[in-house]
Amino acid sequence: MAFPSAITDIIATTIQNRSGVIADNVTKNNALLTYIKRSGNVKKFRGGNVILQELSFAENSNASWYSGYETLPVAASDVISAASYNIKQAAVPVTISGLEQLQNASKEAIIDLLEARIQVAEATLANMIGAGIYADGTGYAGKEIDGLRQQVIATPTNTVGGIDRNASIGAFWKNQVFDISDSGTGALSSSNILTYMNTLWAKQVRGNDRPNLVVMDNAAWGFFMGALQAVQRFTNTTDANSGFVTLKYMDADVVLDGGISTNHVAASTTYMLNTKYLHYRPHADRDAVALSPGKRYAVNQDAEVSILAWAGNLTASNLSLQGIMQP
Repeated sequence: MAFPSAITDIIATTIQNRSGVIADNVTKNNALLTYIKRSGNVKKFRGGNVILQELSFAENSNASWYSGYETLPVAASDVISAASYNIKQAAVPVTISGLEQLQNASKEAIIDLLEARIQVAEATLANMIGAGIYADGTGYAGKEIDGLRQQVIATPTNTVGGIDRNASIGAFWKNQVFDISDSGTGALSSSNILTYMNTLWAKQVRGNDRPNLVVMDNAAWGFFMGALQAVQRFTNTTDANSGFVTLKYMDADVVLDGGISTNHVAASTTYMLNTKYLHYRPHADRDAVALSPGKRYAVNQDAEVSILAWAGNLTASNLSLQGIMQP
């Protein structure tokens, strides 16, 4: 029998009061999510059994040159469709035992204890989502986010958002690739990384559309740094203020998404991304909030639990303007 008290109400209320802060910290914890948010593509959804991401897959076939009174084609032109993404869910339980309640009997002591645990839960959720943004969607038996390792890959012939990229109609949905082993003149190094990046960049420019974010692992970042040290290093103070030290390639920001004990990006891999067409889609009612009901008692333990939960996915509206460079 659980120890009866209102402690779980305090947990749930505290999480609810901090839900906006927690959700904001989730996006700030990841460079890609930060840029997606800056592009205005953090869009919550409501209802439905999937997340639909509208996209344009063709030009209007009625477009034509004409002269004088010549009739113009006005037939229906189906150019808008939608990718369909499954809703992925994540949860971090925050618990407190009956003994801890007795040891922290005053309201102030309980709040201090809970605040520390909620901060840990917040960081854990942020790290889970941050890792999920780079995942292939197969983790946790297919329950993880459909991240970059599923959507922007070296062999883009898989199905993404319900669209088969191996089918003829799915050609528009394939990301750009520079495979160093096939197209390079040697293994990735400081002497060739800029040439390789130039080649991939050229594949992703469409008028004013071009990559605005380059994400690298430790090895690729090191080679890029080595290539710049012979000339001049460019930093962007705005992004440094957001917690990410960045360099410049063309007019895109280059960010290290590696460091200590972080392997989100595969070894010697570079993502060249246009975040205008990438979208972070949390559910409006499940964006880092406490699940209802607030009171959850363990059946056979003297403990109470409140669950910090999130639901959503990473979606795309154009994958042909995303790119990857790999060994």
